[in-house]
Formats: sequence, C-alpha cells, structure tokens
Amino acid sequence: MSRIVITEFMDERAVAKLAARHDVLYDPALVDDAPRLAREAAGCDAIVVRNRTQVRGALLGALARCRVVGRLGVGLDNIDVAACAAKGMQVIPATGANALAVAEYVIGTAMLLLRGVYRSSSSVAAGEWPRTALSSGRELAGKTLGLVGFGSIGQLTARLARALGMEVVACDALLDMHDPAYGAAGVRAADLDEVLRTGDVVSLHVPLVESTRGLFSAARIAAMKRGAVLINTARGGIVDEVALADALRNGHLGGAAIDVFGVEPLPASPHFVDCPNLILTPHVAGVTAEANERVSFLIADRVLEALA
Repeated sequence: MSRIVITEFMDERAVAKLAARHDVLYDPALVDDAPRLAREAAGCDAIVVRNRTQVRGALLGALARCRVVGRLGVGLDNIDVAACAAKGMQVIPATGANALAVAEYVIGTAMLLLRGVYRSSSSVAAGEWPRTALSSGRELAGKTLGLVGFGSIGQLTARLARALGMEVVACDALLDMHDPAYGAAGVRAADLDEVLRTGDVVSLHVPLVESTRGLFSAARIAAMKRGAVLINTARGGIVDEVALADALRNGHLGGAAIDVFGVEPLPASPHFVDCPNLILTPHVAGVTAEANERVSFLIADRVLEALA
C-alpha cells in the first residue's frame, strides 16, 4: 500500500477510489500550510495537486520517495517537470478533461461582453428603462475569433465558435501554418500580428513560458482591433494587467474577461477597481462540476496505474 497526499480540492468520490487501495491524506487546505505540507511530502509515494501547490524548490526536495505527481488540470508552470524527471518522478496532467469547461467560458464571456446588456438588472428593477442605451450591443455571429494557441482547448473553442457563426483565425508557435489541425477545424492559420489585427474576440490558450511571459504588453494590446474583447483563461503573467485596464478605460478595448493573474489569489488591485466592461473570475474557467469530476477521476485512474 502506497501513501498518497492530496493538497488541494478533488472530487471526493475520486478520493474514495484512491483510498480504497492506498493510504490517502486528503486535505484541501494543505497547500496553505507549508511546514506541514513538507512533512507530509517526505513520506508520500504520490502527490496530487492543482495549480497553487508549487512542486519545486523546498517541496520538491522534501519529496524523498515520491514516484508520481498528479496534476488536477493541464498547466504545468507550478511544477518543475525537468527536476521531477531527474528524480524519477512521473508528472501526470489531466490533459483534455477540462477543455469543454474552458471553451464554454470563452464563448459565454465573449457573448456577454459583446452584447453588453446583462448588467442592467438592478437599474431595470429600480424603475429605469435604459433600452436606447443598451440597443447597440454586438452579435457573436459574423465576428472573428482570434486564438493565440491552438492546442486541444483552442481547437474545441474554435468548433464551438464556428457553430455559432464566427470566423476563426489562429496562431500557434508550435504548429506549422500548414498543419492539418487548422483545416480540420475550419480555421485559418495566421501569425500573431494578423490575429491581433483581425480578431473581434481574442482568446489566449498558451502556457506561461519565457516566450509568452508579458506577451500581451501595452504595445500588443494597442495593436489589437479597436473595440475588441480580450479573454485570458491561460495563465497570469501573459497579459500586462495595468496596460489592459488602461486600454479598457480609454476605450481601445471593448471588454475583457480575465480568469488568471500574475499573483494568485489576486491582491487588491486599484487598476481594476471600477474598470469598465471587465469580468474578473478566480481561476475557475476550467472548473465546473462536470469538469472537476472528469479531471479528478482521470488523475485517480492514472495515479493508480502508476503505483501498480
């Protein structure tokens, strides 16, 4: 029987599946208790984390006998993958399991921000009737979705967008522009400059690596189509948050939905206070009841296989 430590929230039925065969410590608050986390890590054969647990540095050093790192999600910027491999530790992400949740978030927030009418409930309930002011919202159909990154989530987002009548243009530094993935999804391949120039909605689907850190600087945001909507469900650190707020305030951008931040949890951020046409969510684009179940059981099954 192996020892499994789970440091953040996981579907409890998936936890029970692990506990039926192994000794499991499940404590979603463990991520916030570094000394205890290090002590528990020292005796575990597998550790299961989400995005807040940093499997590097002191924690990685404490994983003396660990063989498996299960990641309840797909991004690996919180895990030193190379160092894990050097220690003989297998890193298992939940690839594909939360793709639908993220894709639906992108489409849903794009619709909300383009139409711009859905925050009128309190004024209508108070007896106001801002019909004229709210009659110039934009439809999704006929608009261009620009995707920065065209992996599994980007491709699914493209399919949903095209089903609603959008044109889709995408760029991906890891794909040749003649890659069949573009044609299969009915998407036009382009470079980043063209995606920014043509996208009515621009959605980010790239990892946080050195080449993408600060990718959406003030200059790149200024290069976007005037009135465009920017959606970031990828990673914080890719978008300059102050420059984004400035572009919303001066009207260059028509809206933004930001689910990920350079520092999480997001501290008080004066640049975002009373910022127009802005949706902020706490890194939940890929977390729905259904996605959490898929992610949790996928990781539970893969961890069991690795420990067998």
